[in-house]
Amino acid sequence: MQSLTENETRELKALCKEMRKDIVTMIHGAKSGHPGGNLSAVEILAVLYKKCMKICPDWDKSPDFEKRDRFILSKGHASAALYSILARCGYFSTDELSGFRKLGSNLQGHPSCRHAKGVEVSTGSLGQGLSMACGVALGLRLDKNPATVYVYLGDGEMQEGSVWEAVMNASHHNLNNIIAFIDRNRLQIDGCTENIKAIEPLQDKFEAFGWNVIEIDGHDLEEIYDAVQSAKTMDRPTAIIANTTKGKGVSYMENNAGWHGKAPNDAEYETAMTELSK
Repeated sequence: MQSLTENETRELKALCKEMRKDIVTMIHGAKSGHPGGNLSAVEILAVLYKKCMKICPDWDKSPDFEKRDRFILSKGHASAALYSILARCGYFSTDELSGFRKLGSNLQGHPSCRHAKGVEVSTGSLGQGLSMACGVALGLRLDKNPATVYVYLGDGEMQEGSVWEAVMNASHHNLNNIIAFIDRNRLQIDGCTENIKAIEPLQDKFEAFGWNVIEIDGHDLEEIYDAVQSAKTMDRPTAIIANTTKGKGVSYMENNAGWHGKAPNDAEYETAMTELSK
């Protein structure tokens, strides 16, 4: 199995730095948003869109549109990270990022497939993304379409029963064209996931439902890439539990649940941008 080259890794690291700047700038400009869970998602989105997925920046104008891999952001509040990678892959101009969460912009606070190119389904109500992924995966199978469905879940939403119904459904239908990432940053809006409603042992639960499970460092580019390549060879759905740091890259946001859903003020923004520019 081929791994990332040194040059690819170097380019991805540079991209991740720019994505984090995008995220902080977008949320600061909008004066609202969810920096913590956006910053924890950066490396995974960068690797998926740049190195793993079949993408269509021209969207439905592309002759290969139906062959594209599908990405569903179940934790829709991480929209800033998604918009950043979409813009940097050419779905729309990076100039549009300044309209994030502003009236009249295509870049809604939660992703809307009626507004932004590259958004497969509208998300934001937590606990729904994996169910939608099952429907998409079943449809692809009926069409004999080999595309893969990637779905990105927050660990807080693993507390919702609808997620586990979807886990059971994917296993029952043997949907090996689903690869699910769980952003395991261990924090949600009210604090630690294990204090609010414990989800461990997470790996054992997925395996009990018949899933293949891979656990990785969600900020390690090579581990992310290798996990996806391994998942593509499996004959059943795969859950990739990605251990991440909420607020990754900004010291005062890291592992701080208080930064789940608020924007930095001007001074905090300057501090963050200084750190991210090093």
